[in-house]
Amino acid sequence: MFSDNPIQRRKSTQIHVGNVPIGGDAPIAVQSMTNTRTTDVEATVAQIKAIAAAGADLVRVSVPTMESAEAFRLIKQQSPVPLVADIHFDYRIALKVAEYGVDCLRINPGNIGREDRIRAVVDCAKDYNIPIRIGVNGGSLEADIQQKYKEPTPEALLESAMRHVDILDRLNFDQFKVSVKASDVFLAVGAYRLLAKQIQQPLHLGITEAGGARAGAVKSAIGLGMLLAEGIGDTIRISLAADPVEEVKVAFDILKSLRIRSRGINFIACPSCSRQEFDVIKTMNQLEQRLEDVVEPLTVSVIGCVVNGPGEALISNLAVAGANRKSGFYINGERQKLRMDNDHIAEQLEQQIRQYLREKSQLIQVQQID
Repeated sequence: MFSDNPIQRRKSTQIHVGNVPIGGDAPIAVQSMTNTRTTDVEATVAQIKAIAAAGADLVRVSVPTMESAEAFRLIKQQSPVPLVADIHFDYRIALKVAEYGVDCLRINPGNIGREDRIRAVVDCAKDYNIPIRIGVNGGSLEADIQQKYKEPTPEALLESAMRHVDILDRLNFDQFKVSVKASDVFLAVGAYRLLAKQIQQPLHLGITEAGGARAGAVKSAIGLGMLLAEGIGDTIRISLAADPVEEVKVAFDILKSLRIRSRGINFIACPSCSRQEFDVIKTMNQLEQRLEDVVEPLTVSVIGCVVNGPGEALISNLAVAGANRKSGFYINGERQKLRMDNDHIAEQLEQQIRQYLREKSQLIQVQQID
């Protein structure tokens, strides 16, 4: 229920990826990437829709061949959100997906090849009003930069990024965003801090190849959390060796924890101890499954005893505080007459949450009519 946010966002210019604003005063955009074969149109579209349903604003699709570019045309027609095409080396693929309505091109101008090919891509982006994302990765730096720095460093990632930025500047193209990802937290954070001082364009954040669902989420939360808390970042992707839908969930959990952007329920739950009057862990597992469809921002506290329960209730929309046999129930910090049966808290709390959201929606509708 906190309303203020002490984070001061870095000032950046704004671009648009389809109908999604990136940078400036726009909300930090969440994106993920498909891991299906792009040539499998049905599977790719299904995954895009699942990612979008989880709350993603953008989805990136790898387009490595002309065959996949032809598939992309069909995919784009069925996508509910703007699509970013991930392209390397073959400039003709970029031209083709631009023709098919791509919303953003993820390229590194330097690996497109000759100056005339780079110019062709940039001119095409200008003609179709398509932004570009420069994507630098600590694991694939240019050979001369690797030789110069001997190993990936923040300065090495910055030099690579600025090399690509300079190409776009030379071609009078400013509709771009930049990422300087690395699998090491300190390397990525250092590179983003340096880059944030060098350019005004939006920054796309990510800890690349972060790992599996648990370790990758932790690593991403630490790295991106450090940057976001400093006001750095305009769009994010959590890179997990897991279902892309999980990437979106983790992204929103990170943003919610920093009070930057909310989607769905923010649960405050105790880890449980011998004081608990009901099974907190079991209750939380049930609630998360039952309420996965809720997208409205809401804070709900599930506390197993009266030590911290009433205090957490003060900063929650709804709360339950454990007590003997029947637990206390709160709405917006106020104790209610209703007491919840400790054996059925998940069911009862779900009912109260859905009723609260219905009443809130009805109130908003009345206010809009007035």
